[in-house]
Amino acid sequence: MSPDVFALPGAGAVVLAVGVANFLAILAVLRALSPGDPVAVRARAHARRRQELRAELLRPRRSERARSVGLARRLVEALNLNRGDEAKKAASLLVQAGLRTSDATHVFLALRVLAPLGLAAAAWMLGPSILHDDDALRRMAVTAGGACAGLFLPRLLLKNLIQKRQLKIQKGLPDALDLFVICAEAGLSLDAALTRVAREIGASAPELADELGLTAVELGFLPDRREALLGLTRRVPTPQVRGLVNTLVQTEKYGTPLAQALRVLASEFRDTRMMKAEEKAARLPATLTVPMIAFILPPLFVVLIGPAIVQVLSASMS
Repeated sequence: MSPDVFALPGAGAVVLAVGVANFLAILAVLRALSPGDPVAVRARAHARRRQELRAELLRPRRSERARSVGLARRLVEALNLNRGDEAKKAASLLVQAGLRTSDATHVFLALRVLAPLGLAAAAWMLGPSILHDDDALRRMAVTAGGACAGLFLPRLLLKNLIQKRQLKIQKGLPDALDLFVICAEAGLSLDAALTRVAREIGASAPELADELGLTAVELGFLPDRREALLGLTRRVPTPQVRGLVNTLVQTEKYGTPLAQALRVLASEFRDTRMMKAEEKAARLPATLTVPMIAFILPPLFVVLIGPAIVQVLSASMS
């Protein structure tokens, strides 16, 4: 290129623009040819899909759920089921299961009414196909069995949910106590220690974190701190949690060192968990005796004695 070209007005700006355009084109080609990050691409795709599903499905589900809860509330109020001792017991059990809203109580009470009727109707309609007989007495017996099953099924399911939740809380309690000891030795108050422990164990033990966080909130709002601590035992009525609450109540009342008491309590909980594991291991041989007799010994006898029996039968036939 001739040097006179650069002497033209605006020639330097044109050359600079062409150079910048070439540089950007090279960067675009390199970016297109370079391998992308599949994790980031998948995360962005999942985020877009989550937003689409939320926009399409979340609003109808909320409306349907609100409609079903409204029907359950109207049914419970029409039958006056929420004014007796059974309603209080049901609310207490639902709190132990982690369901603290009034809607959960209404739905549970409505299920206790509708489940016997629904299972009885299903047993009445499906009775002939199950029994392969259209006898009226047998059909009525199956219907009565369905009604009895529907009468006890909601409570059994709720108790199963409570037991699973309490087991998860018991498994995460020793680790939470270790964190509690660290927070107490660091100088944190009881409210701050509960909040910090609940935040730290939220990923590994969400049920325990929920209960500890709720206890920390109640300690800040209720005038009686002892009542706030005892609320944890009402929500989680297990011996381990009861021991923890008694320790915290004594610490609040007498001013005993919190870290030392919690360290001893955490050691006891770990020893208890180890003893339960050893107890299960010691009970394992007795538990396996019946399966071994029923499923292992008969094939073993067939393998050991079968050839001799075949030879004896062959010799007798010949």
